Amino acid sequence: MPPLPGFSDNPLRTRDDLVAATLALLRPLQEKCFSPEKARVRIPVSTGAHFDEAAAQLEGFARPLWAVGALLEGTRAGTGVPDVLDPWIRGIAVGTDPTHPEYWGDINNMDQRMVESEIVSFALLAAPDRLFYAQPAHVQANIVTWLRHMRGKEMPPTNWLWFRVMANLALLRLIGDAKEKEAATSEMHNDLAKLDSYYIGDGWSSDGSWLTEEQQAAEEAEARVNGIRDTGIGRQVDYYSGSFAIQFSQLLYCRYGGAELDPTRAERYRTMARQFGAKFWRYFDADGAAIPFGRSLTYRFACGGFFAALAVSKVKDMPAPLNTPGAIKGFLLRHLRWWTANSADIFSQDGTMTIGWQYPNMYMAEDYNSPQSVYWCLKTLIVVALHDDDEFWTAEEEPYPGLSLALTPTSPHQSVSLVPTPQQILCNHPAGNHHFMLSPAQFVAWPMKATQAKYCKFAYSSTFPFSVPTGPLIQQLAPDNTLVLSRDGRESWTLKWKHCGTATFPTVSVVGGQREETVTTASVRWYPWGDQAVQVDTTLVPPTDAWPDWHVRVHRIRINKAIPMLHAVEGGFTGPGRRRTDGGNVSVGAEKPSKLVLGETEQVVLGGGDAAASVVILSYRGALGLAIDAPVLRKAEDNGASSTPTVSARCAPLKPDSNTSLAYQRSLMPVTYLDVTDSTAGEIAAGTELVLVTKVFAIASASAKTDITERWNNKPVVAFGKAVDELCFVLLA
Repeated sequence: MPPLPGFSDNPLRTRDDLVAATLALLRPLQEKCFSPEKARVRIPVSTGAHFDEAAAQLEGFARPLWAVGALLEGTRAGTGVPDVLDPWIRGIAVGTDPTHPEYWGDINNMDQRMVESEIVSFALLAAPDRLFYAQPAHVQANIVTWLRHMRGKEMPPTNWLWFRVMANLALLRLIGDAKEKEAATSEMHNDLAKLDSYYIGDGWSSDGSWLTEEQQAAEEAEARVNGIRDTGIGRQVDYYSGSFAIQFSQLLYCRYGGAELDPTRAERYRTMARQFGAKFWRYFDADGAAIPFGRSLTYRFACGGFFAALAVSKVKDMPAPLNTPGAIKGFLLRHLRWWTANSADIFSQDGTMTIGWQYPNMYMAEDYNSPQSVYWCLKTLIVVALHDDDEFWTAEEEPYPGLSLALTPTSPHQSVSLVPTPQQILCNHPAGNHHFMLSPAQFVAWPMKATQAKYCKFAYSSTFPFSVPTGPLIQQLAPDNTLVLSRDGRESWTLKWKHCGTATFPTVSVVGGQREETVTTASVRWYPWGDQAVQVDTTLVPPTDAWPDWHVRVHRIRINKAIPMLHAVEGGFTGPGRRRTDGGNVSVGAEKPSKLVLGETEQVVLGGGDAAASVVILSYRGALGLAIDAPVLRKAEDNGASSTPTVSARCAPLKPDSNTSLAYQRSLMPVTYLDVTDSTAGEIAAGTELVLVTKVFAIASASAKTDITERWNNKPVVAFGKAVDELCFVLLA
């Protein structure tokens, strides 16, 4: 599929550049996808979402309004409006006319139209003169009536409540009579109070209620009674908490009228933006790539929407490195440029955007993704609402902040940082070359395709995006950065999901070498099966000065109830499975190379004999590896039974199904295989324990050839003392 002229080849340095990119994204919709009277947009792809087709085509019309409204706001009075915007200016009158065949439809309970009403409201707030006041009186009345359909309707208790807040804000700003003000203000107050209850600290909000330990215990007790475990509350903090919805909407609320209506709440939202921004920038690497994590990733560069909302809302006193217009500009434009550089496979032949991340991929799509959904990405382009003499455009773009190796007694590395509220550790060690995060304990409890892949893996990378499953077999599960287990002879597999505790963050010591380093880790207890027959305590250790290219996972697996057998597979990061040189498979070479050179070597290298204790995969995108220590087995205490379990473990490459990786259609990952059986007793006895140490290696490719032989050979060393029962250990440098 071809790149998109005007976007893919755009330098994205100035306002004119962003306007050109925005128009390039809108033009294929204008040329090929509008209904006859311009009220609906349908991309000619025959895939569907769970909602009705009229709502899907409203989605196609409304989502580009993020850019259309911003372009209209940023176009000075008396100057011409680009022709490409005409259908949206015309279509809003038709779509809100209940007598017209292209009417969008009334807004009902739990209706997709609620989502799109926020975007219509934004456009009306951003460009009221062109989209509302220039319309005839009967059209204005239809627009108002359509937005009023939001009133009193049942909505999901999530970020969706912001959609009604913005609709009521638009009604207040456009009409403003006393009766309207009373009704809108009352409903806004209730919705905002509910949204504020999702706040969990440090500027972060969850997308709905956050499961407490007490609630989790109550859910488990109820499940033991009724035997049902498929419902409940989750713990998820993803891009909806920032760029996709909550922080983004809070900042738009401040800009478009909320500050006048409720100055106290608006200032609280600005304070939350300052707290949130202090850590959120770490989810982006120096090239602008975001770490893909969570749902709705087909929105692509909407991941950077928080920076756009910061720019237009003019929040003062932001913390470094977002404390100047030039710094915010850098984060936003780097992110957009990363997408232009990686856009070769995200467009169809007609120039419309596809569902997927770096290429079309329906395996990753949610049930609510229609072909039109993807244009939520245009949130990130609302900065075109700012005129070209605004300080955002006149400021010099500032570079990505330097990541210092320097330590102080009270300050850890800038490059490895705990973000305690979402319970994640962001890693970008300056002596390595890999940007990723460790995420031990998040999960979504409601039904969603690939939910465990999107939230429950141990690590997520901006260079080596995660994989989603295509089926139940191990190569279909594509278990990168997760530990999957089977107790029925590999017939079925399970992995970490909602039977998961909250994370804790103990420290471990790295001793030896020039100095001792104290490292914050992430630990969590989880149960692969709801009957808690198997318990796993996992500790994740981020990169250290001694091993900047590695992170370590320590799993203590305990058998609480006797099981027939236990098989496990644990994956590292996923990279390309084909050679750039000739398109052939990256595979084990005929000879082991004397040196591992990125930019030259493309093969799999096994280490440790037949039962390989390590494997490293070198490709054009970088190096990915795993190494394991011999698993430590503790037999169950003598209970009168003869129990002699045996353990085998090895490392190998795994070729997953095609199109499982979000970035690489044909992928390859390093994995370790673990098998525990007891041929004498016929089952593994309760009380048996196993400690598995997995060392995960990753380096992104550099511009020049790089010899990484010593970096791969310098593997972390983990030592356990008497306190191994509490998972206390040290790393020996």
